[in-house]
Amino acid sequence: MAKKTTKRMPKRREEYTYHGYNIEQLKAMSMDELLAIMPSGARRKVLRGFTRDEEDVRAKIAEGDGVRTHSRSMIILPEMVGKNVAIYSGKEFINVEIPVEGVFHYFGEFALTRKKVTHGSAGIGATKSSKYVPLK
Repeated sequence: MAKKTTKRMPKRREEYTYHGYNIEQLKAMSMDELLAIMPSGARRKVLRGFTRDEEDVRAKIAEGDGVRTHSRSMIILPEMVGKNVAIYSGKEFINVEIPVEGVFHYFGEFALTRKKVTHGSAGIGATKSSKYVPLK
């Protein structure tokens, strides 16, 4: 008897929730309601108030995509999800599309300032065995 083969459907990615709220519910919340579920560091930063630069970035993001900013310490709010932002890494602007999972994180977490070190091979004279390698 032949085995029955069932075609498996690809796994659907579960909808992202933050403390039980999906992104549409987070976007609909007022700032006071968001403060109640924010992590403490983000809550303190929002309560102290945004700087003038951060207010400008928020206004530009609300208008549309394609914002360039040096404000790495800015908190990502639900209204910013899905927008494209160029964040300065200290050397260049790195284009980032803000993910849903980035809510209440900082811009700087998505634009790394250091590159991963990739070591090459040892140079001439660096090891005892390289003493016998003929030079060109």
